[in-house]
Amino acid sequence: MAMKIGELAERAGTSVKTIRYYDRVGVLQPEERSEAGYRLYGDDALERYRFVRAAQAVGLHLGEIRQILALRNRGETPCGYVVELIGRRADELDARIDELVTLRDELRHLTKRAATLDPRRCDPKLVCHVIRQDA
Repeated sequence: MAMKIGELAERAGTSVKTIRYYDRVGVLQPEERSEAGYRLYGDDALERYRFVRAAQAVGLHLGEIRQILALRNRGETPCGYVVELIGRRADELDARIDELVTLRDELRHLTKRAATLDPRRCDPKLVCHVIRQDA
């Protein structure tokens, strides 16, 4: 049974604007249009919407999600591709976590250093002697 965009949005618990956006970026497309030009979505649209949201929640980008859906639309099982993507995303997160730990350590070092500095002895040529500009 085909449903209009408003019905889909209501069943999905989202806005019509979000459904239109997903249509525009190619991850959720209407099966057809009514004679009056309304977008009509098939029964699988709600499941696809839920998949898109779940995939975004695990860090996949809309372009990647579009590729997963294209595989499925061609009758292929996208599981291998999905495993590759989530593995890559996990590796990216590991690298980002390492960067954040390094930054946190640097900030803690600066905080300790700042406790030893006297603001009255700050060189007026510098903006702030806590953050070294020569580094």
